[in-house]
Amino acid sequence: MKILSVNAGSSSLKFTLIELPSNNKLISGYFEKIGIGNSFYTIKINGEKLIRQVDLKDHKIAVDYLIEELISNKVIKSLDEIDGVGHRIVHGADKYSKSVLLNESILEDIASFNELAPLHNPANLIGVKAFMEALPTTPMVGVFDTAFHQSMDETSYIYATPYEWYQKYKVRKYGFHGTSHRFINKTISEYLQKDDLKVISCHIGSGASLAAIDSGKVIDTSMGFTPTPGVVMGTRAGDIDVSIIPYIMKKENKTIDEVMNDLNKKSGLLGISGISSDARDIQMAIEKNNHQAILAFDIYTQKVANYIAMYNNLLNGADVICFTAGLGEMSRPFRKGIVEKIKSLGVTLDEVKNEETFGTFGLISTQDSKIPVYVVPTDEELMIALDTYELIS
Repeated sequence: MKILSVNAGSSSLKFTLIELPSNNKLISGYFEKIGIGNSFYTIKINGEKLIRQVDLKDHKIAVDYLIEELISNKVIKSLDEIDGVGHRIVHGADKYSKSVLLNESILEDIASFNELAPLHNPANLIGVKAFMEALPTTPMVGVFDTAFHQSMDETSYIYATPYEWYQKYKVRKYGFHGTSHRFINKTISEYLQKDDLKVISCHIGSGASLAAIDSGKVIDTSMGFTPTPGVVMGTRAGDIDVSIIPYIMKKENKTIDEVMNDLNKKSGLLGISGISSDARDIQMAIEKNNHQAILAFDIYTQKVANYIAMYNNLLNGADVICFTAGLGEMSRPFRKGIVEKIKSLGVTLDEVKNEETFGTFGLISTQDSKIPVYVVPTDEELMIALDTYELIS
C-alpha cells in the first residue's frame, strides 16, 4: 500500500509517500511560501535533492505539482496507486483521542476547534480540502497532535483557574507533539519488548515538550492549552509568571498580541542568548565564552532536567528516558548537559556512546545507570502513515 503523509501549514505543505508495510519512503517534499510570493519546493528522491522555483498561488496548485512529481519521477503510474492520505491535524480538542477517517462532518468539527489553534487548524483543513478535490475517491485520515495526550486524567489536565473556564471555554491542558511521543513510546516498547513500560519521552527541538507515559497512557505532558508553556524552547519562553505579561504591556506600551508574539517568537534560546534559536549557533558562542549563550544553555538544560525529575516522581520511577527531535537526536552537548543535571536520579551518561550517537537509535547511558537513556529518532510522517494504513486496511 502507498500512503501519503501530509502536513499542511498556512504557507507550506510537507509530504512523504511511504510504502507499507515495508516502511519504505519513496519520495518526500516541502512546498514553501505558498500564496506569499517567491515560492518554491524541494523534492527528495533516491538520495537526490531537487529544488523547483514555481508560482504557488494556493495549496491546490501545490497539490497539483506534488502529483505531477509523483508521476514524472515514476513513483506512481496513476493516482489509483495512492491508497490513502494521512493528514496532520494539530488540534482535536478533547473529542478525538485517536485518528479518524475524515468526512465533511468531521471537518466541520475540526473547524470548530480553530479558536484553539488559529495558526494551525485552518491551514491543516486547507490541505485536507485540496487533497479531497484532487483525489476525491481516496480515503483521507486525520491524525491529531493532541490525541495521544487525551489519556491524561483530570488531575493533570485541569488548571487551578476558575472551574467554569473549563466548563464554558474548554480551558485545560491539551498537550502537543502527541504523534511524536506516541511513535517514541511505540518504538522503545517494541525494542525492549515490554508493553507496560514507564517512559519519559523528551521531544526537544525548536519546539520542545516532555511526556510521562505509563503502559502507553500519557500521565502528564509539559505543553498545555497552547504549545507556549513547559520547558524553554528555541523561541518560546516556556513556563513563566503570567503577571509578566501585563507588566511588559505597560512598560513597552505593547498590545497583548505583541507580548504573546515576543513570548512565542523572540524568547527561549533566542531571547536569552540574543544570538540565535539554533543550538549549533549557541554552541559556537559557548566555545567563545559568550556569557548569554552559556546562560541559555544552562537554563534550557536545567528546565528539561527539572521536568524529567518531576515525571520520574510522577511515574514512581521511570523505566527509560528517551531523547528525540532536533536537539535530542543530534546535539551531544545538550544531551550531556541535561543528563549531568539528573545525577540525583542515578542516571549516568556514557560519554563515548553519547559522542558516537548522532541522529541514530542508541543507548547513551552507562550499564550501571539506574534509568537507561536512549536516543530514539522520531518519525511523525511514518506514524501518520501507519495510522492511515490501519484505518483503511
